[in-house]
Amino acid sequence: MRSVIYVLTALGVIGLAFWAYRENYATQAVLNNTDRLHAEIREAHARLAVLRAEWAFQNRPDRLRDLAELNFERLQLLPLHPDQFGQVDEVQYPAPDLLPITNSVDVSTMNAEDPL
Repeated sequence: MRSVIYVLTALGVIGLAFWAYRENYATQAVLNNTDRLHAEIREAHARLAVLRAEWAFQNRPDRLRDLAELNFERLQLLPLHPDQFGQVDEVQYPAPDLLPITNSVDVSTMNAEDPL
């Protein structure tokens, strides 16, 4: 009986070692994938920072003003004046949508003693 317990214990240890081995490699694969994703995110943030810097550079007010003056006749642009802007209270907002009635109740046919 004692030898059966030894064999079962040895098989249990081998099974647990195999499970730990598989889990270790699965964990390493997930960690490598996570590191790769973090690197991709860092690269995307760097590209985004470059794009934002280029956008800010291209939209400098003095550059846009020079472009507007250069293309004045072709684009027929007019200079901006403060009186061309409206006030916030002048904005016409759309009316909010009314909620639809889905469960209508006909009150003309109900008796006073009937519960709802």
